[in-house]
Amino acid sequence: MTNSKRETGELFQKRLQLLIQHSGLNKAQFAESIGVNRSALAQLLSDQLLRLPRAETLSNIAAAYKVSIDWLLGLSQDEHIRSSVSSALEIEQVLNGQHTKLGQWHRDAIGYKIRYVPSNLPDSLMIEEVIDYERQYTQVPLEIRKLETNSQLAYNRIDESEMEVCLPLQRLKMLAQGVGIWEELPKRLRRQQLEHIQRLLDDLYPSYRLFLYDGRKTFSAPLTVFGSQRAVIYVGDMYVVINTLEEIRALTRHFDRLIRNTEINPHESAGFIQSLLKKHL
Repeated sequence: MTNSKRETGELFQKRLQLLIQHSGLNKAQFAESIGVNRSALAQLLSDQLLRLPRAETLSNIAAAYKVSIDWLLGLSQDEHIRSSVSSALEIEQVLNGQHTKLGQWHRDAIGYKIRYVPSNLPDSLMIEEVIDYERQYTQVPLEIRKLETNSQLAYNRIDESEMEVCLPLQRLKMLAQGVGIWEELPKRLRRQQLEHIQRLLDDLYPSYRLFLYDGRKTFSAPLTVFGSQRAVIYVGDMYVVINTLEEIRALTRHFDRLIRNTEINPHESAGFIQSLLKKHL
């Protein structure tokens, strides 16, 4: 188990134990209140297993005890659920020193398939040094970028999470070659970043699937489709948030076209990265 996954598991256990204490219930009663048996609850509390619950169980705990999924996973100190009414179209500004809603959007979509076209590299696959390097090209502060990266990776490790990512294969080639925006990134860090992506692709597959398409033939703006709940288009200093079903379906069809134009399929992506490492690094 990687350190980040272990840390998430430990934080979840501590907060689950806190809920049990505050509930005034015994463990059998608490297990029944969240829709599992006592044996399953014992596994969630086991120091040896440190396992995260299924998405359905995580949602049941949040709903039954009026806490947020962010809080359960240790990604927020705010344990309370905030309800909001969304309009058909919203603008979420990316401002210095302020959190974006990306982490919460991921938790809201637990149990749904997320489809993602990143603006550069997928956030959840980035190492801290590369996040820091990219900071010169983004308005989001380093600590917030790191939090969002950890938040998305935590989502990808939850049982029943499902994410499809489409990325131009040229973006990985440019990283390996050290050209474009990567020309000032040291070779050592470029290698570490590609090796990190390769390990995570092996670790998270098949719930996390990376499709590589030819960016010379096909174009897509950066976007994320959070199941049927919302779609988000990134335009540099803001997110355009779409909440209407018809438009969400249109963007889903666009994503499906990207998949149909895939050159490297998910089960081949880690091998493609290995070939880049051998050739360039």
